Formats: sequence, structure tokens, C-alpha cells
Amino acid sequence: MAENPHWLLLIHQLPPKPDYFRVKIRRRLHRIGAVALKSTVYLLPHTEQAMEDFQWVLREIAEGGGDASICEATFVGGLNRDQIVTLFHTARNADYQQLVEETQTLMEVYPVPDHEPMKEEQRMQLLHDVRRLKRRFDDTAALDFFNASGREAAEDLLAKLEARTQAHQPPEIGPTPLSLSTLQGRVWVTRKGIHIDRMASAWLIRRFIDTEATFRFVSPRTYQHQAAELRFDMFDAEFTHEGEHCTFEVLLERTGLHDPALRAIAEIVHDIDVKDDKFQREEAVGIDRLIAGLAMTHKADEDRLARGAAIFDDLYAYFQRKQR
Repeated sequence: MAENPHWLLLIHQLPPKPDYFRVKIRRRLHRIGAVALKSTVYLLPHTEQAMEDFQWVLREIAEGGGDASICEATFVGGLNRDQIVTLFHTARNADYQQLVEETQTLMEVYPVPDHEPMKEEQRMQLLHDVRRLKRRFDDTAALDFFNASGREAAEDLLAKLEARTQAHQPPEIGPTPLSLSTLQGRVWVTRKGIHIDRMASAWLIRRFIDTEATFRFVSPRTYQHQAAELRFDMFDAEFTHEGEHCTFEVLLERTGLHDPALRAIAEIVHDIDVKDDKFQREEAVGIDRLIAGLAMTHKADEDRLARGAAIFDDLYAYFQRKQR
């Protein structure tokens, strides 16, 4: 029996003129996430959405005086699957890198204020820029069919930029004074694709703050906040970056957890997440590699949390024993 086709090919021939039509079709193909095998052959994974996208492009080419065909394909020689996936990774990583560069530029334009809060007009402009970049990130992520490596760096940097819209404006949990008794049995929400700060914060919440915590990992683009939910390390969250502090540090401070072993872990998380070498923890490099490997191996956030919790349990035990 023949193998089911894994790919869709769009093979096209465009009229030599006008030039803008060629540019238009190239941009259209880029917007749907297609990669070029040849100058006239474009590729997408075989899905219903990809078929529909290619059909629209085919119609557009025909209306512009060109010719195109859509083929179902399985490669049996030449390119193998890993090489094809690398083409998609390269395309998406280029898009993520552009986002990283633009985000870094905005972080220089809107640094964390040292003493006075950010002016409201600055904050609103930053908020506008953050929303614009988040839309671009979501559009790119929707075309990231094979989880390109550049995604997490772009997402984490955007989260840090988002936090600056809240500079010197500590988020409120509600009219009830903050205490551990008000944080029991809650639903805790954060961005999916958890990495060091979100992973460590989720561990801290379940181990020391809310042992009955339920976690939701969401896409910020589609998430609708519910009044009973508590958000962490995401835009408009009750607990997120404040000034130069990562979410883990904020959780410790605002819940009154002053355990020296937790403070040591907070310093490691800070050095990995914020990347400013503030504490120069020698353990940071090793933990960073462990978390990176964990994230590469486990795509589901529940699996990442379970594996990460074991790491932080052992790290906590180490620092407790070291202090005796």
C-alpha cells in the first residue's frame, strides 16, 4: 500500500509582467507559511488548512494570468523529512529573530524606570507596541508547524516587555488583603509553552502557596480572563515581572515566603530568565541546560511541569541541607 502523502506542493508559473504580481504572490505564500523548494515550487504540510490556503493562491495566480497546480506528495528520494522540516525551521526562526530584534529595540526605548513610574503616555504607547508585536508573534506561531527553536526566546522577551507596561504599578488581587489563606484551591493561568520562570513559579505555587492549585496553560491571543482565576507571568497578571524582578521573585515577596532555600532558587531563576547575571549563581548554567533539554523533549506543559517539579524539589532539598 502506498504511503499517505505528507506534503502539499504548489507548482506555479507566473507571467513575466507586471513585477508587482510576482511580489504579491511571494508575500502571499510567505503569509501562509509555505517554503520554497524551487523558485516555482512551494511546500506545506498536508492539512485541510494548507489545502485551502494553496487553493486560494492557485485561484489568485490564475486570475493574474499565471498557471498553477497543487500536488499531494511523499518524498522517496532526495530530500528527507528532517531536511524539509529544517526549511520550515529556518523560515520561522527568521521571523522570530525579527521579533526579537524589534522587542530588544523597544526595551532600550522603554527601560525599566529606576525611581519614578513610567509616564502614562509612554505606557500607553508601549502597550500599543506590545499588542502589535504580540499579534505578529501569534501570526508567526500559527505558521510554526514544527516548533522552531526561536519561538521561546521571542515569547519570553515579549513577556518581559509586557511587564514594563506595569512598571511601578503592582497588580492587585482584589479587596481581600493578600495572604496564603486567600490563595487556596484556585485556578492559576499562564502562557502555554512554559519555561524557566513559569515552570519554577508553578512549582512554587503548588508546593508552598496553593497545594490544591489547578493550572491552565493558555494562548494569550484567545484567552478570556475569568474573575476567579489568578494569572502569573503573562500580560495583566496578578503575579508577573515587576521592575527588575522575575515572577518567581514577585511570588516570594508578595506571599511572604522568606525561606533561604527558596531565595537561592529565586536567584538562579532570575539569572536564567532575566539574563542580567545579577546574582552570578554558578548553578544557573547547569539548570538552564536542564530546563532547555526538558523543553525540547516534552512539548505538553503538564509534562514539563511534572518533570520540572522533580528538578526543583531536588534543588530545594539541596539548599535546605546546605544551610544546616
